Amino acid sequence: MIHGGIIVAKPEANDTGIGFEDTLWAAADKLRGTVDAAEYKHVALGLFFLKYVSDSFESRREPLKIELEQGAVSPP
Repeated sequence: MIHGGIIVAKPEANDTGIGFEDTLWAAADKLRGTVDAAEYKHVALGLFFLKYVSDSFESRREPLKIELEQGAVSPP
């Protein structure tokens, strides 16, 4: 696939048959717009970092909630 003079590899369809891969690919391509791939990496890396922080928080949230309920941690 060529976008703005840049050849972009489209991921191959998988066998899950979900069918939304093309829609997601088109949405990502539309959001990227005319931004050069070298600049777009800053956007993508920021989103990956936010996803990592969110997942890390969710994995710790329940244990912290239990500790708070047991009185091991004082509320702010």
